[in-house]
Amino acid sequence: MGVCVVTAACLYIPQLAELVGRRELVVRIHEWAGLALPVPVLAGVASRFFRADLGFLNRFGPHDRVWLRAALHRDKRPASRPAGKFNAGQKIYAAWIAGATLVMVGTGLIMWFTHLTPLEWRTSATFVHDWLALTIGIVLAGHIGMALGDPEARRGMRTGSVSREWAEREHSRWRP
Repeated sequence: MGVCVVTAACLYIPQLAELVGRRELVVRIHEWAGLALPVPVLAGVASRFFRADLGFLNRFGPHDRVWLRAALHRDKRPASRPAGKFNAGQKIYAAWIAGATLVMVGTGLIMWFTHLTPLEWRTSATFVHDWLALTIGIVLAGHIGMALGDPEARRGMRTGSVSREWAEREHSRWRP
């Protein structure tokens, strides 16, 4: 995803395009990185731990509605935001980015293999691809910003474990 975002920026921002040059190489890297987007998820399906996490991500319970209501009202008290292993925001983000990835791969393939589709499809695919890419960039920046504000969560993403105190405070319904 990072390679796709960086290469897309180099393709669309003139100052970056001039700085990098070699547009054809950047296009090829972007295309192949885009094709590779689903590979980590497909490889992860072999892991029962990954499949278990997908099960948690795919379940939206009453406590998630409470979490969302608190988030919308900017209530940052941990007690007002009950969460299991994943909070409602993480579940929504995961679902949205998974769907966006599929749309990006699909529209990218239509744009790549121009001889297979009519001009109207390619024009529409370009429109959807470009605007969705901008949206992904904005949402990804927000996601990174949220991670920068929580060192314990970053440590958990890096090492796979968090302190019991943090887990009890931020994910009170999580029973590892």
